[in-house]
Amino acid sequence: MGKILEFPSQQAMGLAFLDREIRQLLRSKGADDDLIDFAAEQLNRIYSRIKESEQYRFTVRLPANLDEADQAALQQDIEAGLEGVRRDNHRLMVELVAQLVLAEVKGFALSRR
Repeated sequence: MGKILEFPSQQAMGLAFLDREIRQLLRSKGADDDLIDFAAEQLNRIYSRIKESEQYRFTVRLPANLDEADQAALQQDIEAGLEGVRRDNHRLMVELVAQLVLAEVKGFALSRR
């Protein structure tokens, strides 16, 4: 058998990207390792929670008189609409995560003084 290739999920890639970015940003601002690790832990915890909320699942009953082409077109329209909503919500959620992580980091930094 050949070699098995595994690819990370979009969630894992997104979280890895955010983790790298927050670590680089804080390091460039002169943060110490404890503060950087705290921020990354908060980011991971909060981001993981919001990703669970983005798993949409529902059922739509189609009228019996729709032919297969109309059913497929309707399904594509619904999927496209949901993806647009998911994308917009995700953008907002990432902004809110950033604000919450920043608040947590500020609180952590103040508690160490």
